[in-house]
Amino acid sequence: MQAFEHAAPENLKQALGLLSSKWGETDILAGGTDLLSLMKERIHTPKRVVSLSSIDGLGSIELSADGLRIGATATLDDLLASAEVQKNYSALVHAAEGVSSPQIRAMGTVGGDLLQRPRCWYFRNGLGLLAKDPKGNSLVPDGENRYHAILGNEGPAYFVNASSLAPALVALGATATLASPDGERELAVESLYRAPANDSDRELAIKPNEILTEIKIPSVSGSNATYEVRERQLLDWPLAAAAVSLTMSGGKVESARVVLGHVAPTPWRSAEAEQALAGRAINEDTAMKAGEAAVGGATPLSQNKHKVQLARVAVKRAVLRAAGMSV
Repeated sequence: MQAFEHAAPENLKQALGLLSSKWGETDILAGGTDLLSLMKERIHTPKRVVSLSSIDGLGSIELSADGLRIGATATLDDLLASAEVQKNYSALVHAAEGVSSPQIRAMGTVGGDLLQRPRCWYFRNGLGLLAKDPKGNSLVPDGENRYHAILGNEGPAYFVNASSLAPALVALGATATLASPDGERELAVESLYRAPANDSDRELAIKPNEILTEIKIPSVSGSNATYEVRERQLLDWPLAAAAVSLTMSGGKVESARVVLGHVAPTPWRSAEAEQALAGRAINEDTAMKAGEAAVGGATPLSQNKHKVQLARVAVKRAVLRAAGMSV
């Protein structure tokens, strides 16, 4: 690990003043479950690391008339211990429960989960987000790509978004608050992510001198759920996941939000699956058709065709789970 300066500011204003306006010079430390690995692998080599551990108020979870506020440094264990989250936000509970490591649940933060870098082995081995060879050709389409994207993978990005919580938060219509020396801005959690178009792009919309401070989720009037498919149930990232939020009227779907995870460079909202559910009663057949619609545009790579079926099943079971049916 390269030597670095460690700063532990006492408030948000001090923390913002310690950040650089250029990527690569400073990094933010929350739980450290991703950053420390990136630094050990020398993917990140910051001159200064700014810890958020001494800043009060960034880890609270509060319910209001407008919905739920989750501080960015709240841990996954904090989510699971919250009565408010357990009561109304099942999709978040399911996603947090899927992180099976007690150590990561205890240390990993909501903000850290949302902003973690891709787990793509090309990126983690220093070949960049777009994983190109010296001639500028992508290594992924004909390389080791069994865990890579099947949606939104027309290039040049083929990695998958690694966040456990993002699909659920997108399905719930959550917004993120980003603080900078110039003030605050809010954007939909969905808009935090983008597929980089060139080597200088990042996969996250946050700026180097911004700090994610909180997530706001509107009050829910329906039901919601997440379903994940893993290669193993021990510490692992899902091969495919789906989060579903349903609003019902007269026994039929009035509106739905269906978001897939771990199958595209961003959390992938499926308008096709949502249309397949609209105006219909939830049953095995309806859920199956939603799953089929969600992967109708999938274009698997040379080694990851299996992810199409896994994503189809994840959507089907997330729909049934959200409707309170056995999966």
